[in-house]
Amino acid sequence: MLTINQPVDEFTLPSTGEKQFSLSSNIGKNLIIYFYPKDDTPGCTTEGLDFKNNLDFFSNNNFTVLGISRDSVQSHENFKQKMGFPFELLSDESESVCKLFDVIRPKNVYGKTVLGIERSTFFIDKEGVLRKEWRGVKAANHVNDVIDYLKETL
Repeated sequence: MLTINQPVDEFTLPSTGEKQFSLSSNIGKNLIIYFYPKDDTPGCTTEGLDFKNNLDFFSNNNFTVLGISRDSVQSHENFKQKMGFPFELLSDESESVCKLFDVIRPKNVYGKTVLGIERSTFFIDKEGVLRKEWRGVKAANHVNDVIDYLKETL
């Protein structure tokens, strides 16, 4: 279970751009990691575009933005290319990192209960310590909430 102001356990996931992302190889970088339910769906597209449209703020303040869902790397590549995302998307088909961040939740889809990703964002600092989490967020305007928080802490 993740705890604010505690180090995040090491994890590695395949990434777009034929890369592997590991937390340990990103020590020294501030990370904004957002979990989203599914590539190329309306809410996930809105959220991704909001991160894209505000990337100057994140880059200028030394934050690396990453998206994670259970979709395959190929699905991520297609979504990234279609939307022009300038950041990497990580594939967690095994749900191991989703479970580490505790974002798998029961959802009601057309009257059936299914397990899916609860839209959530996490700020991990340069030392690999979890500093802030936003859970169960709505796609619209969420990125503004993240930016407002970061502006207060910079």
